[in-house]
Amino acid sequence: MTTSSVWNIAGRALHSRLLLGTARYPSPTVLQQAIAASSAEVVTVSLRREAATERAGAQFWSMIKALGVQVLPNTAGCKTVKEAVTTAEMGREIFETDWVKLEVIGDDYTLQPHPFLLVEAAEQLCRRGFQVFPYTTEDLVVAERLLQAGCSILMPWGAPIGSGQGLNNPYALRTLRARYPDISLIVDAGIGKPSHAIAAMELGYDGVLVNTAVARATDPVQMARAFGLAVESGRLGYLAGAMPSQDMAEPSTPVTGTPFWHQS
Repeated sequence: MTTSSVWNIAGRALHSRLLLGTARYPSPTVLQQAIAASSAEVVTVSLRREAATERAGAQFWSMIKALGVQVLPNTAGCKTVKEAVTTAEMGREIFETDWVKLEVIGDDYTLQPHPFLLVEAAEQLCRRGFQVFPYTTEDLVVAERLLQAGCSILMPWGAPIGSGQGLNNPYALRTLRARYPDISLIVDAGIGKPSHAIAAMELGYDGVLVNTAVARATDPVQMARAFGLAVESGRLGYLAGAMPSQDMAEPSTPVTGTPFWHQS
C-alpha cells in the first residue's frame, strides 16, 4: 500500500493508519490473512479473551509475534478502575509493551465509557509508565481531563461498539479535531463500512480502529483490504484539501468563450 505520510505515535513510526481488532474472526488463519490484507501495523488484543487459558493465550501470542505487528492490549469488559489497572498490568507482562487501550465501561446497553472512572484509571496508568489509548466519547470536557491525566492519544467513538452505525455525531468529532489539532485522535467503535472510515479520515482524524466490520463480513480478508484502502484514501483526501460545499450549482465546463478545440 502506498502511504501519504509516516505516522509517529507513542514512540513508533507507522505507515498504516488502520488499527485492527482481533476478536470474532472465523479462525486464526482468517485473522492472519485479514491482518496481512489490511496492511495494519497495530492490532488490539483483549486480555480477558486471549489469556483465558494459558495454552490458548500462548498460541495466540505466538501467532501475533510471527506477524511482526505492534500489539495494543485492551481492557475490554472492565467496569472498575481496579479491574482496568490490573488487566493493563497483565497486558504489559504478557505482550511486553507499555501500550494499552483503556476501556472502562459505564453502561451495559451502549457500552459507553464511564467518564469519571476512565479518567481515574488513566491517571494511575500514566503514572505507572503506560502509553494510554483511552476509549472515550467525543465529549470535550472528558477529553481535556484525559489529557491532563497524562494521555497523549484519544480514541473517541464514532458510535456504540459493534453497532456499525458510522459517525453518529460528525459535528462533535469535527469540533474535537479542531480543538486538539496536535493530539493523535483515532476513531474507535461503530465503524461499519469502508465509507465510514473514509469519512473519519476526511475529518482529519489520524487513524481508525475497526474490528466487527471486518471480522463479521462475509469475506473478512477482502473487507480488511477494503478498509486499508479506505483509510489511505480518506487521509489523502484530507491532505489534498476537499472543495467546500455550496448551495448553488457551478458548471465544471465553461459555457462561454472559445472552445478548447478551436484552431486558428
